[in-house]
Amino acid sequence: MDIKHLIPFVSKPASVALIRLEGAIGAVRPGSAGLSDAALAPLIERAFRPGRHAAVALIVNSPGGSPVQSSLIAARVRRLAEEHGTPVHAFVEDVAASGGYWLATAADDIWADVTSVVGSIGVISAGFGFAGLIERYGIERRVHTAGTSKSFMDPFRPEKPEDVERLHRLLEPMHAAFKAHVRARRGAKLAGGRDLFTGDVWLGAEATDLGLIDGLAHPVPKLKALYGDKVKLVPYGLRKSWFRRLGASAAGALIEAADERALWARYGL
Repeated sequence: MDIKHLIPFVSKPASVALIRLEGAIGAVRPGSAGLSDAALAPLIERAFRPGRHAAVALIVNSPGGSPVQSSLIAARVRRLAEEHGTPVHAFVEDVAASGGYWLATAADDIWADVTSVVGSIGVISAGFGFAGLIERYGIERRVHTAGTSKSFMDPFRPEKPEDVERLHRLLEPMHAAFKAHVRARRGAKLAGGRDLFTGDVWLGAEATDLGLIDGLAHPVPKLKALYGDKVKLVPYGLRKSWFRRLGASAAGALIEAADERALWARYGL
């Protein structure tokens, strides 16, 4: 029988919440498996509940995705960490790129494997153009709008310079917000004399030299070093939706899987 809890001067081992942030980042929808603020909010709130854990560790393995959802998730982590005075540590697995790195910078320190891919501080918009294809098969595209800018970047029409210019007017402020967030979180740790915001990526050792992360470490040994050999690690993660468990919305799931596969492929994964 364990009687330690009956003896007031015997302290309990510290516990650390492990929040797994794995996959592409995007708005929640039926059958979605991606990371979103709405889906993650309940488990993040539980992990930061006062008196529950000595610290929170983010296990990040994400190639990025929605800038908005990345910002919302990171902001929630920071708000709760500051409200409760809870230290936050991030550990990168395969990749923390683009929005994935945005999530990692919500932590007070960031650790990675020597082969982890880190960075991609940029914003991207990608798509396809089918104008020549439908013309070849004699398909007529009919679009009627009220408002001259309503039909924007239509993939079934030739790309227009004014649409590209408008798209860049949207992308540049997003990039500026991302850069401001990284500078606010990493501050003087970032290496001077090097442009770290080109969208480039680096492996763990070089990312450490550049100040994008704090060093090379894995969760269990690092958290034991910080909180003692008997630290209790408590996992928190998203469950599969009942939609996905039942195999519903197969077409939507297939499209989502292809999109996510493309995100991972950018980093050779």
